[in-house]
Amino acid sequence: MSGTAIGSYAPDFEIPGVDGAVHHLAQYLNQFQAVAVVIMCNHCPYVKFYLERLKQIQDEFAAQGVTLIGINPNDEQQFPDDSFEQMKVLAEQQQLNFPYLRDLTQDVARCFGAEKTPQAFLINQSGQLCYRGGIDDSPQDAAQVKQPYLRTAIAQLLAGEPIAVAEAPTVGCSVKWRS
Repeated sequence: MSGTAIGSYAPDFEIPGVDGAVHHLAQYLNQFQAVAVVIMCNHCPYVKFYLERLKQIQDEFAAQGVTLIGINPNDEQQFPDDSFEQMKVLAEQQQLNFPYLRDLTQDVARCFGAEKTPQAFLINQSGQLCYRGGIDDSPQDAAQVKQPYLRTAIAQLLAGEPIAVAEAPTVGCSVKWRS
């Protein structure tokens, strides 16, 4: 697996969000105990399965100083549904409660080593990657989750404990790289 290794510093980024602002990872690290970057997009059915769970995770941990940040790197030439304009529509329709950003150059996704949508990367306040992988072990049925990987990693990080599962399998669509 290429990209940022567990324990290494996450790639800093400065990219636009659907809110019209430019979002800088360093600013989030100054404000939050942890940041969970979720590589996602609009068209992937697996992302659609997870949207409610991602909003729940954001609600659950926001008061403890954690934020999710959705980042869409997909090539909109191949998938017009993943365009910046369509991202704005999705964010509004789904009432996303976390920032949704556009990685137009695909540099952020490449630096993280993203392979699928959705794929999570948990970063501690020092900027180090602590977890990478799936949200949980049951994409299609939230009621069947036995391993809530991302939730557990966030809880362990906040408790100052080592993260038991620092890398977990990711199920989803491939990132749509430009050719």
